[in-house]
Amino acid sequence: MVTLSVVPYHEIEELSSLGRIRKLLNLAKEKKIVLLQGRLKKEEEAELIKATMEEINKEFKGIELAVIQPTSPNTSGLSKLKNGMVNLMLGEKAGLTVIGPASVVKSIRKDPNKIELLTRERRK
Repeated sequence: MVTLSVVPYHEIEELSSLGRIRKLLNLAKEKKIVLLQGRLKKEEEAELIKATMEEINKEFKGIELAVIQPTSPNTSGLSKLKNGMVNLMLGEKAGLTVIGPASVVKSIRKDPNKIELLTRERRK
C-alpha cells in the first residue's frame, strides 16, 4: 500500500529551514510519499539531500525528489511578466514538490508540466 501525505505550504511556512527539512524527511522515513504545495529554497533542497545521505541505513534507503514549476518555457513577453509577478507574490508557494522514500519510489520522471512517479512492487 502506498501512502500519500499532502502537506500544504502553510504547515511548514513558520518552521525554520531545519524544521522544514526534519518534517519532510521524517514523513519520507515513515514510507510516505510527500506532496508539498510549493517548494523548498535551493539551499533547503541541498540540506535535505545532505541530511538524507547522513541517515541512510538498512531500513532507510534515501529519497527521490522532484520539483515542478507552474511556468511554461514557451511563454510570450506578457505571460513571462505575469508569471514573474505571481512568483514574487507567492514565493516558495508556487509549484509542487514530490518527495518519496527510495524503498517505495522507483523513480520520478518530470518534464515542465507533469511528474510521473513509478513505485516499486512489494515482494511477499
